[in-house]
Amino acid sequence: MNEYDWKFSTIGGKSRVNIVSGEDIRHLGELDQKLWTVLSSPVTGLEFNEKTLKMLDANGDGRIHVNEVISAANWLTSIIDDPDLLLKKEDFIRFSSFNTENPDGKRLLASAKQILSNLGLKKDSISIADTDDSVAIFAKTAFNGDGIITEQSTPDEELKDTINKCISSMGSKTDRSGLEGVDVEIVESFYEALSAYAAWMKKADDDKKTVFPYGEKTAEAFETVNAIKAKVSDYFMRCKLAAFSKESAAALDVSASRIETISDKDLSECDEIISQYPLAGITADGTLPIDERVNPVWQSTISKLKALVFDKDFKGAKEITEEQWKSVIAKFGAYEAWLNEKAGSRVEALGIDEVKAILKSDRKSDLLKLIDEDKALEQEAASIDEVNKLLHLYRDFYTFLCNFVSFKDFYNPEEKAIFQAGKLYIDERCCKLCIKVNDMKPHNASAGLSGMFIVYCNCINKISSDTMIIAAVITNGDISDLREGKNGLFYDRHGGVWDATVFKIIDNPISISQAFWSPYRKLGRFIENTVQKSAAEKDEKAVGELTAKVTGSPEEKKQMFDIGKFAGIFAALSLAVGALTMALAKIIEKVAVFHFWQWLVLIAVIMLAISGPAMILAWLKLRKRNLAPLLNANGWAINAAVKVNITFGSTLTEVSSAPLVADPDPFADKAPLWKKILKWLILLCAVFAVFYYTNLLYVITKSEKLHYIKDKSAVEVPVKIPVEAPAENTESMLVIAPTDLGA
Repeated sequence: MNEYDWKFSTIGGKSRVNIVSGEDIRHLGELDQKLWTVLSSPVTGLEFNEKTLKMLDANGDGRIHVNEVISAANWLTSIIDDPDLLLKKEDFIRFSSFNTENPDGKRLLASAKQILSNLGLKKDSISIADTDDSVAIFAKTAFNGDGIITEQSTPDEELKDTINKCISSMGSKTDRSGLEGVDVEIVESFYEALSAYAAWMKKADDDKKTVFPYGEKTAEAFETVNAIKAKVSDYFMRCKLAAFSKESAAALDVSASRIETISDKDLSECDEIISQYPLAGITADGTLPIDERVNPVWQSTISKLKALVFDKDFKGAKEITEEQWKSVIAKFGAYEAWLNEKAGSRVEALGIDEVKAILKSDRKSDLLKLIDEDKALEQEAASIDEVNKLLHLYRDFYTFLCNFVSFKDFYNPEEKAIFQAGKLYIDERCCKLCIKVNDMKPHNASAGLSGMFIVYCNCINKISSDTMIIAAVITNGDISDLREGKNGLFYDRHGGVWDATVFKIIDNPISISQAFWSPYRKLGRFIENTVQKSAAEKDEKAVGELTAKVTGSPEEKKQMFDIGKFAGIFAALSLAVGALTMALAKIIEKVAVFHFWQWLVLIAVIMLAISGPAMILAWLKLRKRNLAPLLNANGWAINAAVKVNITFGSTLTEVSSAPLVADPDPFADKAPLWKKILKWLILLCAVFAVFYYTNLLYVITKSEKLHYIKDKSAVEVPVKIPVEAPAENTESMLVIAPTDLGA
């Protein structure tokens, strides 16, 4: 047995523990987990402060478990001097409420005062509004314990400049103050990149003539050579093939027919096609012209290359050989190898002079020292974050317990459970039990086990274009007009308006009264569907016959009348009608002597015989309605049943009620006079029949009993039956001879 004296109450068909004091919260760890209503809940999709939920989720797995709730309860009650304050759900804590005898309480009190000091506030309490904005808390502080420094962390202008250059080259991290800054990792990477880039540039400086054969124009010349390198190689190969086979020269060159195919187009827009043609005219001598004789699309590239390379290496030449081209390529070998060894490219934008200057000033150690100073305040900064956590739990923890340990808020008409998303207005009713659905697959599998009537709706907010799915539980009213595709309006807990459309219905009984009329509704629908089907078939048949006559199609040969078959059918029908008539006559004979109250009993018995099974089945299902399967489908681990009985269910769905007196409909159908007269005649005949057959006419008029009523005294008068004389014995004995027996 538990040492702590827990108090229980029965709500929702189960005995649940009452959390009504701070001591209950302090001893929460002693409560047997079998008595908890919930074992775990999701962090998202709830009408609850998301920051608080994430703070309760200690391991960050997206779920809140019993052990995490117990840890939060123990921590809270150790920090707060009076745990009964948790039941007030206030969003501020007075400094006098901190338990300074506890080291953590004393530390958090100091942090709370530091926060107010940073904000420039002087008061004896701290609120969530003070702690939620961490940027404002650390905005004016040089160090905040996160290991990130900004230009605000130092008054040294050179260090500020170095920090900014580090950020521009290597990227940044956001400081608690909201500014962009750098940490140890970024600073180390920055100086490594500076050193690597400087060493790479020094290697080129040590052998400039080899690495930069064309001086400052080497990079541009290298890019130009690479742009046309493949095309030049293709040209020289074509020339070699032409020298090998003179007959192939025409095939290797551009043919007139290829040019003819684009001759009727705008050639200025055919660069891509023309660029596929050979670089120049194919010749057996294998020289490449470097003047206007080249392919016009490649003319600008050749001209640029001529200015950068050919005029320097082959001054005055109008053609170059393949060997000369290869010599040009070879000159770029050292430059290409140097490029492939490039290091520290992230600081290249600073320029080699700035890189050398930063390395020469060597302020790396100063930056790392600033970071160490910032990290020294890590514990103090963490305490400031803990104050924010304390305030969130101080305000929200008791509400969470009322939706986790017990379902007190759900069964309290004045409160709403954290899984109730809002209200759905549809079909002249307001559904208060609406739950957000994250994934339909679990709902398809298990929501039907709840035994509740559930409508699933797609909701869209036309202002924000957000969408969501809700499951609305209907526990009251008529369902005859509820169907897939029906539209409604959903209001979330924050006042947002969503257009809702039903896309799925899980059908279960709503009330016993609805179940009472369900057989008659089903019969009515069956008759209506049968009549509609019959009418549609006859209409189709009539249209078909008319179509056949119009199109002149040959008529079907009429079957000859079968008198024998007709006689058999007629005889069978006659027997059936006769049997029904006799049965009806017997029934009328029996009920003709019924008194008025007996008629009422008979009608009631007949109606109960029809509706009774449906009502019993509905009653059995209604008393078993359980919200747990629906919540389980939404990611909850429900430990105890969450029953929704008939009385409580009626509070979850409000049905519209119109005034008894209302203005008449000006557009109502007006019945003709003969129909009104006929209706009154039928009513009068019915009243007379009731009075006549129940003998009320005699009671009212005090006249003689009606002739059909049998007087029991007259019927039961004894009658003497004369005794008949015994009949004469005229029988004679037949004698049989023995010889006859033998025969």
